Amino acid sequence: MSKGLPKRSEDYSLWYNELVKKADLAENSAVRGCMIIKPYGYSIWEKMQAELDRMFKETGHTNAYFPLFIPKSFLSKEASHVEGFAKECAVVTHYRLKNSEDGSGVIVDPEAKLEEELIVRPTSETIIWSTYKNWIQSYRDLPLLVNQWANVVRWEMRTRLFLRTAEFLWQEGHTAHSTAQEAKDETMQMMNVYAQFAEEFMALPVVRGRKTANERFAGAEDTLCIEAMMQDGKALQAGTSHFLGQNFAKAFDVKFATKDGGLDYVWGTSWGVSTRLMGALIMAHSDDNGLVLPPKLAPIQVVIIPIYRKDEEFEAISEKANEIMAELRKEGISVKFDNRDTHKPGFKFAEYELKGVPLRIAIGPRDLENGTVEIARRDNLTKSQFELASQPIAEKIGGMLEEIQKSIYSKAFDFREEMITEVNSWDEFKDVIDKKGGFISAHWDGTPETEDKIKDLTKATIRCIPFARKAESGSCVLTGNASEGRVYFAKAY
Repeated sequence: MSKGLPKRSEDYSLWYNELVKKADLAENSAVRGCMIIKPYGYSIWEKMQAELDRMFKETGHTNAYFPLFIPKSFLSKEASHVEGFAKECAVVTHYRLKNSEDGSGVIVDPEAKLEEELIVRPTSETIIWSTYKNWIQSYRDLPLLVNQWANVVRWEMRTRLFLRTAEFLWQEGHTAHSTAQEAKDETMQMMNVYAQFAEEFMALPVVRGRKTANERFAGAEDTLCIEAMMQDGKALQAGTSHFLGQNFAKAFDVKFATKDGGLDYVWGTSWGVSTRLMGALIMAHSDDNGLVLPPKLAPIQVVIIPIYRKDEEFEAISEKANEIMAELRKEGISVKFDNRDTHKPGFKFAEYELKGVPLRIAIGPRDLENGTVEIARRDNLTKSQFELASQPIAEKIGGMLEEIQKSIYSKAFDFREEMITEVNSWDEFKDVIDKKGGFISAHWDGTPETEDKIKDLTKATIRCIPFARKAESGSCVLTGNASEGRVYFAKAY
């Protein structure tokens, strides 16, 4: 099997696009800007969903579902929110088609115009808060902790599979609280849930921090985020959690009777991650041979490939493979026996390497004689012989999968650390952004004007004000004005 992948060092963007397609993750659809997520790609997303959903439920959240369509008037109720999304909205104006009189096909029936246009949801704050008005009357109804798994539409002109598409899949949490502090605690908790998921399951080290006012979610008072570093030196926002204050409660008149007999607006949060995480997973770990998947998210953790020439050899190998599969599955390890006789072992090796399967077991007639199997690791492309009598194979494989998960994280962490550069002058800043990339730790004077000017000059944005930063006075890297601490700049997806 010829992988035919470009090298990352030669054309990172083309490498990414080709890998997504050749590894059977996704492809472009007949609708411009939209994608088809193929079964193998969707199975990775399902594993992400399952782990995140478990984590949400462990923190007290329950799932619901809200309409795809939002009345246009709802978006007008929160001024900064509509301003933030107005340019990306898809609008439904009619509800019926009819055959054209000249027989050329169907046309929109001009008599079927909606009284009020409907917006295909770009995010669900407005429709959800209009619902919460009916669900919340008293402090006894709070906190309200709801999540939904859904699709959203943001009309993008320049698209890339998983990273930026007109329609994408995500989850969006929307919670209501009786106090500001409780809502702020929720915002922080969910940002930490995202960080834990990224690091423990995606093997993706992230920087936890706060967005600047310029980068804040439209309609929020505060936005917390996790930022990851891709192999080409660009940052990727991997998750956000927003403290909404009472903005949406006031816009939709969501009040509650307090314990002391008063009446107050509730405090809100929203938080979400999307199929963009698939893009992060690919770009953070994969290599010129294809995907490198962390075992915890790999749809197939182990593939067994038989090597034989005669039918009787295949029968004996199949018997051993079935024994091994039974032992692995007993320990919750996902395993596939590729017994196709339409493809040679070399083709299969290349195929599963491309698809990022963490471990490959090859069994041939000589292995049966010697009581061994060959185990190949996808992360470092090493092979070793394993004597089946030396240790239970499920124990061996389980240990190797854990080791691979840690190894992938460690490699990504070391790379991320190498790609954080502290600079103290504008010349240094420009040199690093042009030649090295990565996160640039630099002083900023705190003004949106300076933030905009740096973006105009270099295309670098403030990815976050990291929580881990030290209190450190200094001079802004561009203006020389006083700064209270360093922030992380980077070019980003």
